[in-house]
Amino acid sequence: MAKRSRALTLAMAGIMGLSVLSACGNNNNNEPAASGSASPSSSNAPAAKDTITALLPPASANFQARFPDMEKEFNALYPNLTLKIEPASWEDMTQKLDTQVNAGSPPDIAWIGSTGISKYAALDVLLDLNTVLSDEVKADYDEVPMKYFQLGDAQYGLPAYLAVHSIGGNKQFLEEAGIDWKSVQQNGWTYDQFREAIKKGVVKNDKGETTRYGFVFATAGVTSKDYLAIMAKSAGLPDYFDTNLKYTYTSKNFLGLLTDLRQLIDDGSMPKELSSIDAGKRWNMFLTGQTMITGKGLASFENSARLNNAKIKANDGSAVAGSIEADYIALPVPTFNGADYIPTAVVDGFIALRGKKAPSEEHIKNIGLAINFLSSGSIAANYSNELFLSPITKSAREAQVLEQYPRNEDNVKADQIMMSKAVPARTDIPTDKAAEALKIETEVIVPKLQALLANEITPQQMYDAVKAAAIKAFGQDGVVVD
Repeated sequence: MAKRSRALTLAMAGIMGLSVLSACGNNNNNEPAASGSASPSSSNAPAAKDTITALLPPASANFQARFPDMEKEFNALYPNLTLKIEPASWEDMTQKLDTQVNAGSPPDIAWIGSTGISKYAALDVLLDLNTVLSDEVKADYDEVPMKYFQLGDAQYGLPAYLAVHSIGGNKQFLEEAGIDWKSVQQNGWTYDQFREAIKKGVVKNDKGETTRYGFVFATAGVTSKDYLAIMAKSAGLPDYFDTNLKYTYTSKNFLGLLTDLRQLIDDGSMPKELSSIDAGKRWNMFLTGQTMITGKGLASFENSARLNNAKIKANDGSAVAGSIEADYIALPVPTFNGADYIPTAVVDGFIALRGKKAPSEEHIKNIGLAINFLSSGSIAANYSNELFLSPITKSAREAQVLEQYPRNEDNVKADQIMMSKAVPARTDIPTDKAAEALKIETEVIVPKLQALLANEITPQQMYDAVKAAAIKAFGQDGVVVD
């Protein structure tokens, strides 16, 4: 699984802890027709005995605990079929899958982040499910996440959920600063509006020392590129390449974004030590009242804050040390350069695989049944519910969940608005260009961003370095010049 997607899901699963949904049983709307089987009705299900294997991680806190029930449910729907699920930890999920792929005997179904599809497509181990998924089944899935599991015309799997990276504020602090957070949730905000808002969130003590920042974003370790990548989406730079396949980070929009991000530190609204703040530190700063707004945010952070509030009230010593009660408010990232808001979407799900021996058409049909079962209906409804995400299939939205969690309805609406603005994955970027862009990201963008945040170089110097690398990789005619 790609690092970003893997980190996102791991964070969400970890945050939910043991408080979330307990094991699911019975059908719960996973009827053959309602859940979207590969055929319109179960009467068309193949009669021959068959076993479908799956390698799946702890997508949500109780996902793996439900595997036995899921296997029983599937067999009840299709008595001739057996679904055999192998659990894997996040730490060894990719290694297990790659080992099995290299041995020529991968599972029929595996969980990955959608950004990893091209890797397995290049190894020629993916199955195109287009011929075994009916139009009725495909129509159950929302269009944007569905496209994340496509390459060209091939449908190599089905999405489990779509999440967006956002930012999150402390409700009390936002209101004390006079910020109309409900309007921001509904209408978004520009960089200038955001800049002024976070200035108001800064609190200093009698000595002039900052005790609360307006905004903190994790930029160290595995999050070293997140800040720039997430903000770039809404700065007129939704991808490394434009529709003409020209590299975009040579645009004046990139320099404008770098200038703005540095400005937030110079204003005193963000810590001078931002380049050393990792994901754990930034969340600790939020819970202990050291920042008004934090990023990157996830829908499930609302529940994490709620659980910590409960621990504070219980006074049993289990709350984060020095933490305060905080109501988490989901907020969109600001827009830059007059661009439209485009959220950073993360789509995880299930791919269909083949081994050295080509599977029969009958077996591919059965994989289609199983992969659809896992990604729709009550199965998807319950893991989406655990993760505070809106389901991405009609059948999951209509399914009942076993436990309702207290939610801030304004956050629910805000998350829905952000997800509605997610754009489909790009499937037209050649792999060689994508590889060169990744090389520039790793060798130039990430280290230069760290230097920029540490005030060791200027925005212009970082821009010039990236532009020089891009021209070297793609030529003068292969980059955006504006």
